[in-house]
Amino acid sequence: MPVVNQQVTAHPFLAALYRDDYFPDHVVDRGRAVLLALCERVEAERPADLAALYALTHAATDEFNALQAAFEAAGSEIETVAREEIARDFRFVAHAYGFPDADVEELIATRDW
Repeated sequence: MPVVNQQVTAHPFLAALYRDDYFPDHVVDRGRAVLLALCERVEAERPADLAALYALTHAATDEFNALQAAFEAAGSEIETVAREEIARDFRFVAHAYGFPDADVEELIATRDW
């Protein structure tokens, strides 16, 4: 099911990573796909509260954890710039779907990067 939230469809996910040659586009594309899949899940499941949203964001964070190997295989890694950009986009998703009080650290609490 395609994303219908206008804010999300217009948002340039992981823009800073695409601008930096250190991060290979084909791996960043996979990260962008994780974020868009998260948006699709939020739209489909319509979490009623922060706990339900966090369950969805933790699953997406786990997918980013799995991407670390792909970044490393391409001569890159999820380092400070990437961590901040990913966290910023998780916060954007929370705000776009009506959760302005979501804690960014809790949104990505399962990260190991």
